[in-house]
Amino acid sequence: MLFNCRYIMRLACIFSLSANLVYAENPTNVADSLQSLPQAIETPALPVNQWGVAIGLRRADIPFAVSEVSEDTAVYDILPLIRFQNDYGFIHGLEGGVHLWKNADHQVNLYSRFRFDDIPKEYQNAVKGQSFDFGFQYRYFDGPWETDIAVLSDNYKRFYGYTRTQYSWQYDSWSLFPFAELKWKSADFNDYYYGFDLEQAGAGVSVSGGVRAAYHVASNFHLIGQFGVTRLEDDVYELETVAKHYQLESFLGIAFYPDPDKPFVRSPTKQKNDEYLRFAHGWATPSNIGEILKFQTERDTENNQMNSFFYGVQVADSLLTMPIDIYFTPGLVWHHSSDVQNDIAEAVLAIKAFYTFELGPRWRLGIAEGLSYVSDITYIEGFELTGEDSKRGYENASKLLNYIDFSVDVNVGDIFGSKALAQTWFGYSIHHRSGIFETSSVFGRIKGGSNYQTAYVQWHF
Repeated sequence: MLFNCRYIMRLACIFSLSANLVYAENPTNVADSLQSLPQAIETPALPVNQWGVAIGLRRADIPFAVSEVSEDTAVYDILPLIRFQNDYGFIHGLEGGVHLWKNADHQVNLYSRFRFDDIPKEYQNAVKGQSFDFGFQYRYFDGPWETDIAVLSDNYKRFYGYTRTQYSWQYDSWSLFPFAELKWKSADFNDYYYGFDLEQAGAGVSVSGGVRAAYHVASNFHLIGQFGVTRLEDDVYELETVAKHYQLESFLGIAFYPDPDKPFVRSPTKQKNDEYLRFAHGWATPSNIGEILKFQTERDTENNQMNSFFYGVQVADSLLTMPIDIYFTPGLVWHHSSDVQNDIAEAVLAIKAFYTFELGPRWRLGIAEGLSYVSDITYIEGFELTGEDSKRGYENASKLLNYIDFSVDVNVGDIFGSKALAQTWFGYSIHHRSGIFETSSVFGRIKGGSNYQTAYVQWHF
């Protein structure tokens, strides 16, 4: 199977923590205030890997003259976000990078972020203007100040960049992050994303500013939000396709990340196993999650199958004071070729929670939330989402989708009374990809996705 360079970069970035899993920049909306949202859930350096998971609602003005085709003046997105940071790279919501070089004050990163396409939502699946962009980023830290510069390109070498500065202020349960940004865009970028290649705006610079905020409610539960405004350059505003000089963008959500008063520190004696490897084999099913949980699963007539490998590292041992272990877990999945599809690779980044209880042997219930990217659309998704005979009838499926994993497993050592197998678990899981009911342009404004039932062995060390 051949992979082009851009696909290799995407897979490497996503799996090795550079996948920008995203910065909020809008190809049609230069108000990238959401980009900063992921950093609103940052906390001071901890003794272990930093983590976070969040979900919220983003609202952005539609800057274009769309009155003749739609009555919408704003677009809304439900955004699930994850956060992880270690010595090798970072993911801040929908923005991330891999460190090429760093010290205490400086970083040079292979960098990626997502561009929102703020057109009326009914056209987003067909136009498919949002995408991941890749480039390089330099970051500088000076106490509460942080400055970064990045140069990026879309898939067709339309270049743009930004210079961003933010200040961190904390008091009691509040954290505030005022920010300012200059964004310069090449003529190709402006002419395509604002002039739709019908008008020429030329190169230009827009200005953005705003504030992000986080409020610590209790334990590792927080409220997060953001408000920002962007002023488009005069040459862009004067285009017939553009109706607004100023564009507002906001976000409100909830987040779980480390309790600043009780940071998780791994035991130096390794009394708790804090890493794992999981190997699984799965079978596709056209049934939805509700049908699977009711034991009404249908068999995939094409017998499509997959194998997966996941690594997990523990980042917390409680959630809302409950004894729930939290892991950051990247994974690689291989969808095997069949009569209806070629081999397909999938990369996953997720945060997973386990609750352990005893019912004879030890059992665990698990749920993971994250992002999944495939090199091509699998047959089981294409059959549901696109084409004349599909259930949904969308013009485009999405390679990037929300990822959920439901699991139940049992301790093998407890079953056989073997200390040698005390850290081995055998289980069942549902490998789920979906677009969150058309609520997010990040996932192509689709409803539905795919499900695989898997059996796995998980070994902790």
